[in-house]
Amino acid sequence: MRLPVGPGPLSRVVVGRIGRAQGVRGEVTVEVRTDVPEERFSPGSVLFASGRAGLPPAVTVGGIRWQNARLILSVEGVADRTAAEALRGAILEAEVDLSLTSDDEYHDLALVGLIVRQSDDTQLGRISEVLHLPSQDVLLVAREDGGELLVPFVRQMVPEVDIEGGFVVVELPDGLADLTNPSERNPAES
Repeated sequence: MRLPVGPGPLSRVVVGRIGRAQGVRGEVTVEVRTDVPEERFSPGSVLFASGRAGLPPAVTVGGIRWQNARLILSVEGVADRTAAEALRGAILEAEVDLSLTSDDEYHDLALVGLIVRQSDDTQLGRISEVLHLPSQDVLLVAREDGGELLVPFVRQMVPEVDIEGGFVVVELPDGLADLTNPSERNPAES
């Protein structure tokens, strides 16, 4: 798998949602929506806030701590419970370079929209969503005929991901590419 060279454009991704105030010193609980909370919520990080009237466009993380598997966040300039309650319900976003990946890790947003094709260049559709199922991640491919195809996101079936080139190559078992949603099949074919 080829990795992009150099930094790419930044995209905003949701990393958390502020919950209730915690204590009287201006801390808040956070519903974490990122795999790397220690990185996204590191002290000094600037996060974009939305979803509540009167919020500043960005907040700076003052510090974090964990309490019973719950992230407790302090925000610079928020020093009491009243100010912390004003943040409740805010959505926090971070700017992330979606091109910075390792060989086997990709941001969902970097994959959505990529063309899906077989090794013989037959185009199957575009990735419309990445499903994170208990057993493995699955690419939901929107077919040009309106159907959908589920492709397990494992190296054996997706040997090449080219974010820069805008495509993934899949190697599917015989007949899998011909399947569509049951609701889209012609009743005469059954």
